Amino acid sequence: MSDAPTPSPLYVKLLAETAQIGWSELERFFAQGKLIWVKGDLDLVSVAEAVANDDKQQVTQWLSAGLVERMQAETASDLAARDPELWAVVLSPWVCVQERGK
Repeated sequence: MSDAPTPSPLYVKLLAETAQIGWSELERFFAQGKLIWVKGDLDLVSVAEAVANDDKQQVTQWLSAGLVERMQAETASDLAARDPELWAVVLSPWVCVQERGK
């Protein structure tokens, strides 16, 4: 039996809404300044949950550590050139995006 905490209903909902997506489908959100880039090993759904819950303290920690940011032009250019496997979850108006399998 696992001692892991039970995920919140919001986490479960967001997890179910997380999907693989191509860069071409995300470009318009980037153009609107609505993409949140989630780096490295951070749990994409946990970030989405913190944003949805307006958890300013946690989001600020990630921003300060450089783990979460509004997507920059350099990142967008890199993704457009490579077209890697991306996963996204929508938190209108934001879209949280992460590259998998790096």
